[in-house]
Order: sequence, then structure tokens, then C-alpha cells
Amino acid sequence: MTVQVSAIPQANLPFPVSEYEGRQQRVLNAVAAAGLDAILVTAHGHLRYLSGYSGYGGYFGPFPLILAPGLPATYVVREYEVQSVRDEGCVKTVVGYTHLREFGKVCADVLRKHGLHNKRVGLELGCWNLAPSDVIALQAELPELKIVDASKIVSAVATVKSELELRAMRDAMAMTDLAVRTFQQALHSGVTEIEVAEAVQEAVRLAGGAPVNVVSLGFGDRNKLPHGKPSSHRLSNNQPVMIEVGCYKDFYAAALVRSAVLGRHPETETLHALAEEALEAGIAAAKPGMTLAEVDAAVRKVVARSRRPDTFRHRTGYQIGAPWNERGNLSLEPDSTEVVETGMTFHMPIILFSEGGYLFGCSETVVVTERGATPLSRTSHTLYRA
Repeated sequence: MTVQVSAIPQANLPFPVSEYEGRQQRVLNAVAAAGLDAILVTAHGHLRYLSGYSGYGGYFGPFPLILAPGLPATYVVREYEVQSVRDEGCVKTVVGYTHLREFGKVCADVLRKHGLHNKRVGLELGCWNLAPSDVIALQAELPELKIVDASKIVSAVATVKSELELRAMRDAMAMTDLAVRTFQQALHSGVTEIEVAEAVQEAVRLAGGAPVNVVSLGFGDRNKLPHGKPSSHRLSNNQPVMIEVGCYKDFYAAALVRSAVLGRHPETETLHALAEEALEAGIAAAKPGMTLAEVDAAVRKVVARSRRPDTFRHRTGYQIGAPWNERGNLSLEPDSTEVVETGMTFHMPIILFSEGGYLFGCSETVVVTERGATPLSRTSHTLYRA
């Protein structure tokens, strides 16, 4: 049922309501271009991007935002969360369901009411927060519904940033740069990974930034762990160090990978030189009109002609901003057919594997301009020598 709730003081949205309405309209344009009649958005990051609501209540079950031409944006959510959905976001048409088993019926009722029960409707089948059982339940209620995978529609819209979004990302990057500088200055023999991570968090906190996401931090042999979390392990002379870190502003993230060596470590030093060359080739290739696969290929070409062709074991990068890395976001990888556009933002982490198993490299978060990709960071991606 459509739920009415009393008004309470609304939490401030990070952007004007008109910004969210513009995003919804661009998604509707993309829906029409894809030959769809509507879309059900369920990925939490995409929901926040389109409505301002955090999506935290969606742990219970899907909270689809239904967008269709000529119809008001409609949220189908758990009744327990209705007040938060209405007051934290900008979508005011809210339909509630109480128990998880009711999701399919209530969502189907909304689609049926709007004449979408036998139309082509996009679902984010390749994203988190939509289980196969949810899709089965909806299809059981609406056997004539034509379900189409629309996992990348919101992502394709969200990767092109407005000036308001770019301002938030630049502010976030200023804090990430501070985190990197603090990381570099904290490196000395005997310091622990936890101590360095705490120094980074404290520096950003004192500067007024949001809590830092330390994705990975490792010293020495612990640098062989993908996404290794800070431990009490101490740094010794002649060891490599790598951090992946990102700060936020209004849910917009700006990420960096930076590496250092205390003393000398030839195995990772030469690896880093290759990562730098590959990263710079990728940045140079990221121009409007290129496909994402062509940008990825420019990086792989550098690695392939080296004497270490098996060091690169992942994609070249992915769209970043809001959210940081939602499943279904656009990727710089082979066979990605999407075209680079002005205003797109990507994180390009070139992390390579050495023969001894170390992970080492560097990255940039870039914004695409008419002339090409420009890094948002003001810290160098060259190897830092502590």
C-alpha cells in the first residue's frame, strides 16, 4: 500500500532536488534508448545516486525504485523503513511491504497499476541486492512481464559527472592526497601497519574529512596479500610498502594506489617502473570516442612488450565517484564496448604481481575532458623512497 507519514525535519541532501530529478530523467532517456518501458533500480549505490536515500534499510530485501516515462518515481520498500526513505531522500511516492514474502506481490501490484505488467522492464540482474528468488517471485506474479537485464543503465549515466559531482570528487581527492602524504611521512623502520593507518585517519579527521577507507596496506611479505588489512606487522629496512586508500565527500569517493620502498628492493622497484609506464599509457588513451576496451588494450600493450607479461592479472580500471565500486559499474577491460565521454571519471589501479608474489603499483583517479584524461590527484604516482 502507499504509505503516508508525518513530516519531520528533513536531513539535508548533499545536492539540490533538481540534481536528482535530472539524474532520474537521464536514466529514463537511457531506458527509452534501450527499448525498455521501465526500470527497477535495486543496487544500493544506484539508489543513493538517484534518490539521496542511503539504502541502509535494504538489507531486509529489495527496495526497488521504479522509473517509467510519464509516471512519478516510486519506491517499494519495507514499511519499517518508510519514514527514513521519505525523509532522507527526494522520492515521495513510497509503497510499503511488511514481510519479505510480500515483495513480489506488492511490487507486481505497482507495475500492474501503471500498466507495466506485460511490458519490457529492466532489472539490475548483474548487481548486488537483487536475489534470484526475488526475480522469480516477481515473474510468478506477472507471467507476461518481459524482464531484461539493465545492470549497466544507471552506471552508464552515473559515470558522466555534473559540475556539482566533480566538485565533490575534487574535495574528496584533496583529503586522499592528504592521506597519501601522511602515509609517506609515517614510514620508518619499526612502525606498524596499524600505526600508519591510524596516522592517516587522524590527519584526515583533523582536516575535517570523512573517515578514510584504507582498502589495502601491507609491509614486506604482507604486500603479497590482495586487499590486506593493516596489522601489527612492523616495517623493516629494504622492504616494499603499498597502500590503496580513498576519501569521501557527500558519498563521492576519490581513490589512489601509492607505493614506497624503505631502503632498496630491486624486485618491486622495477615492477613499479613498469606500472608507471602502463598507467601513463592508459591515461593517454582515455580520450572521448575511444572504447573502454581500447583504453585497457593500451595498458596491456605496455605490459605485454616487457619481459614480465604475466604480471597484470586484473582490469585496467572502473568508473568511480558515487558509489566507489558498485557491481555492474563500467569497467576498463577487454571487450568493454562502452565509449569514453567527456565528464566520465575512472579509477585506474595498475597493480602488478612480481615473480616473488609481491603486489606493487600505482593508480590515478581521472576525469575525462575534451582533450583527454586528467588526474584529480596532486601527489605523484612515482615510487616514494622513504
